[in-house]
Amino acid sequence: MLKYLLWPIALVALLLLPHGLSFSQQEILVFLTINVLLVSTYRLLTLTGEWSLGHVVIMGVGAYASALYTKEFGLFVPVSMLLGGITAALIAILLSFPLFRMKGFYFLIGSFAAGEIIRLLWKRFREPFGGPKGIKGIDPMPDFSIGIYDFDFFEPISYYYFAGTIVILCLWVLWRIEKSPVGLTFHAVHWQDKLAEASGVNLRAYRTLAFAIASGFAGIGGALMAHYVGTINPNSFDVEVMVFVLTWAIVGGTGTFYGPILGCVLLTVLNEIVLREMGFEQLRPLIYGAILIASILFLPNGLESIVQRLTRKEAKS
Repeated sequence: MLKYLLWPIALVALLLLPHGLSFSQQEILVFLTINVLLVSTYRLLTLTGEWSLGHVVIMGVGAYASALYTKEFGLFVPVSMLLGGITAALIAILLSFPLFRMKGFYFLIGSFAAGEIIRLLWKRFREPFGGPKGIKGIDPMPDFSIGIYDFDFFEPISYYYFAGTIVILCLWVLWRIEKSPVGLTFHAVHWQDKLAEASGVNLRAYRTLAFAIASGFAGIGGALMAHYVGTINPNSFDVEVMVFVLTWAIVGGTGTFYGPILGCVLLTVLNEIVLREMGFEQLRPLIYGAILIASILFLPNGLESIVQRLTRKEAKS
């Protein structure tokens, strides 16, 4: 009975959460919501056994594409966001031809190289990418009203509700994909690739499919960020941001759907509330590195393993 009550309780908590926060904390909550989608898409890619260092750049592809669709072609912002995700998926498919000739460590390095090439293109061409300064004055989400509530998207609360709705919908789709036969095949490609191939599974095709789906949803996350911040540049999607995504995924654990989300939320709270309030924000890379090493040594299955132990104990009792 309690299990069925958790979902409505969680929904009410998410709706009320921003009203107890300051303006700056509400903005952090918006970015956290987008990062939850980003790290969840990254986990989908890891289901096939491949870890990428270019996933944040693919998110940037969605951000740049959506920004350009609105600025250059005047498209309605929600349409440009969707097209930004589709563009990111198409770029991922193109990259899959050279990248999936590699596996494991070589794929990791290849994805980093591919991401840096894309970032260098953004820096090199002022038209249409804005060069090193990026794109400014990106069209915001247009305001609208639902009943008695007016959505002013310059306010973080309104954008939190909008982004949260999009992210929850995307997470539901990602969860359904993982539980489908396609998702089970992703697991088989990772853990039993030879057996899967002998059963007629096209390993490269399924790896490409996972890469494209993960990239498409990451592109939507990038579009959500671009139209909230109003400006993007190549440094917004550099390797430092990618390291944070890796840390969220590893510390949270990638064995369950909620593991990376748990890592993202807890480490964001640690950074934005604990480290910033104590004046240790400049030490974030050092502290993140220490947490990552400690997690690998003492909690190899991530924070999700603690949740699993607690739920098993409750079930026994």
